Amino acid sequence: MAIEVVMPQMGQSVAEGTVLEWFKREGERVEKDEALLTINTDKIDVEIPSPGAGTLSRILVQAGETVPVGTALATIEGPEPDRPPAGTTPSAPTPESLRSREETSRWYSPAVLELAERQGLGPSELQEIRGTGQSGRVTKQDILNYLAERDAGTAPRVDDEVVPFTPMRRAIAEHMVRSKQTAPHATAIIEVDMTTIAEFREREKATSAERRGAPLTFLPFVIQAAVQALTKHPWLNAWVEHDRIVLKREINIGIAVALQDGLIVPVLKGAGNLSLAEIARQADDLARRAREKRLTPMEVQGGTFTVNNLGVSGILLATPILVQPQAGILGVGAVTRRPIVIGNETAIRSLAYLCLSFDHRVIDGAMAGQFLQEVKARLEGFDPTAQ
Repeated sequence: MAIEVVMPQMGQSVAEGTVLEWFKREGERVEKDEALLTINTDKIDVEIPSPGAGTLSRILVQAGETVPVGTALATIEGPEPDRPPAGTTPSAPTPESLRSREETSRWYSPAVLELAERQGLGPSELQEIRGTGQSGRVTKQDILNYLAERDAGTAPRVDDEVVPFTPMRRAIAEHMVRSKQTAPHATAIIEVDMTTIAEFREREKATSAERRGAPLTFLPFVIQAAVQALTKHPWLNAWVEHDRIVLKREINIGIAVALQDGLIVPVLKGAGNLSLAEIARQADDLARRAREKRLTPMEVQGGTFTVNNLGVSGILLATPILVQPQAGILGVGAVTRRPIVIGNETAIRSLAYLCLSFDHRVIDGAMAGQFLQEVKARLEGFDPTAQ
C-alpha cells in the first residue's frame, strides 16, 4: 500500500515550503514517525516525520525546491514492500539514481534548456551561470536573474564570489521587503534610566539561574514593562488584516533571536499572565531552542507585538522593521553607563534607548509617545522589594 508524504500546513499564513534535506534515499527503509526530511517555511526549519513504515519508493520533490502546501513530496511503499521472488533479477537502477552529485550539478531540466534556447544562450554561456538549485543546478530563476544582470551591466565578474540565498535568508528578505511595502513605518525613541534594574541584576545575577531557572538579563524587565503598557494602549497590540484593524485580546510577545544564518522570532504566549521570573525562564528557553533549531511551528506563530534586544550586539539605536501583520515592534538598545543631568547635578547612570517602530496606518506619534512613556515609567519605577 502506497503512503503519500505531502507538504504539511505549518500555519494559517504559510502557503508553501522548501525541502531542505532528505534523510533517506530512494529504496531505503523508513519507520513510522522516523525523521524523514527537513522543510523550511518563511518562519522556521522543521523536521517532518514519516507518516508510515515501509520503503521510500520515490522522492517527488528534491532538496532546494519550493512547493505549495499539500503537494506530494514522496511515496512510501508499506507496510511490507514487495520483494522480487528468489532467483529473479532486480530491475536496473534508473539513470536518475545512477547520476552522481557532480553529474547532477551539470544537468539542466527541459524547462531550463527551453528558456536558454529561447533567450539565445549557448552552452558555454549557460555553463557560466551559477546555479542556486540542488547541488548547484541552474534553475529558470537563475537564468532570468542572469539575463537581468547582463542587460543591466551588473553580471558578476569571473573572480567575484557569488553567494546564493539560503532558504532562511530568502524568507527574511521577502518578509522585510513585504513589510516595508505594506506598512508606512515610523520610529519613536525614548531614553530610559535603567539604574535601579541594573543594580538589582548585579545583586541577583549570582543566584538568578538557580532561583528562577534562567539568567536574569535586561530583556525580561522590558518585556514585562511592554506587556503592562500594552494593556493600557491596546492599539499597539494589534494586527492589520486587509482593510481592518484587529485589537488582539491576548498579548503574545515575539522575541527576535539572532542565528548564525539569519533571524527567527519565537513567541512568548500569554505574556500578560506571566511573572518576571516566568518571563525570564520562558524567554531563555525559547531563545536557546531557537539557536538549536528545536522550535515547533506553533512557537513562531501568533505574535501580537515584538521585542528586539538590540543591546546584545552593542547597538544603541536602531529602527526595527515590523513583523507583519503586527502594528508595533520595540527595539532595546544597549544599557551603558553615561553622565546625565539630574536637577542641578551631574550623575553617572545606566541608560538605554527604547526604539518603537509602528504602523502609521494604525497609530500616530502621540499614541506611540504615550506608550513609550508608560514603558519608561514602569522600568524606572521598578520596585526590587516586590520581587
